[in-house]
Amino acid sequence: MLLFRFAIFFLLLAAGVSFAFYIGTGQERFRGYGVRLLKWAVIAGLGFFGVLLLERLL
Repeated sequence: MLLFRFAIFFLLLAAGVSFAFYIGTGQERFRGYGVRLLKWAVIAGLGFFGVLLLERLL
Protein backbone atom coordinates (compact mmCIF):
# COMPACT_ATOMS: atom_id res chain seq x y z
CA MET A 1 0.00 0.00 0.00
CA LEU A 2 2.83 2.35 0.80
CA LEU A 3 4.31 1.66 -2.64
CA PHE A 4 1.10 2.84 -4.31
CA ARG A 5 1.12 6.05 -2.27
CA PHE A 6 4.71 6.84 -3.19
CA ALA A 7 4.09 6.01 -6.84
CA ILE A 8 1.06 8.29 -7.01
CA PHE A 9 2.85 11.09 -5.18
CA PHE A 10 5.93 10.99 -7.39
CA LEU A 11 3.92 10.66 -10.60
CA LEU A 12 1.86 13.72 -9.66
CA LEU A 13 4.99 15.61 -8.66
CA ALA A 14 6.71 14.76 -11.95
CA ALA A 15 3.59 15.77 -13.90
CA GLY A 16 3.53 19.11 -12.07
CA VAL A 17 7.19 19.70 -12.84
CA SER A 18 6.60 18.84 -16.49
CA PHE A 19 3.71 21.29 -16.71
CA ALA A 20 5.85 23.96 -15.03
CA PHE A 21 8.57 23.38 -17.64
CA TYR A 22 5.93 23.64 -20.36
CA ILE A 23 4.73 26.97 -18.98
CA GLY A 24 8.30 28.20 -18.62
CA THR A 25 9.63 27.12 -21.99
CA GLY A 26 6.55 26.73 -24.19
CA GLN A 27 7.86 23.45 -25.61
CA GLU A 28 5.06 21.01 -26.43
CA ARG A 29 7.07 17.94 -25.45
CA PHE A 30 6.87 18.88 -21.75
CA ARG A 31 3.09 19.12 -21.97
CA GLY A 32 3.04 15.66 -23.54
CA TYR A 33 5.18 14.28 -20.73
CA GLY A 34 2.92 15.89 -18.15
CA VAL A 35 -0.24 14.46 -19.70
CA ARG A 36 1.25 10.97 -19.89
CA LEU A 37 2.47 11.13 -16.28
CA LEU A 38 -0.91 12.41 -15.12
CA LYS A 39 -2.62 9.54 -16.95
CA TRP A 40 -0.43 6.99 -15.18
CA ALA A 41 -1.01 8.71 -11.83
CA VAL A 42 -4.76 8.34 -12.32
CA ILE A 43 -4.34 4.67 -13.27
CA ALA A 44 -2.20 4.09 -10.16
CA GLY A 45 -4.80 5.87 -8.02
CA LEU A 46 -7.59 3.71 -9.42
CA GLY A 47 -5.50 0.63 -8.70
CA PHE A 48 -4.90 1.83 -5.15
CA PHE A 49 -8.59 2.40 -4.49
CA GLY A 50 -9.42 -0.90 -6.17
CA VAL A 51 -7.13 -2.72 -3.75
CA LEU A 52 -8.71 -0.86 -0.82
CA LEU A 53 -12.17 -1.85 -2.01
CA LEU A 54 -11.16 -5.49 -2.40
CA GLU A 55 -9.69 -5.52 1.12
CA ARG A 56 -12.97 -4.15 2.48
CA LEU A 57 -15.03 -6.75 0.64
CA LEU A 58 -12.89 -9.65 1.82
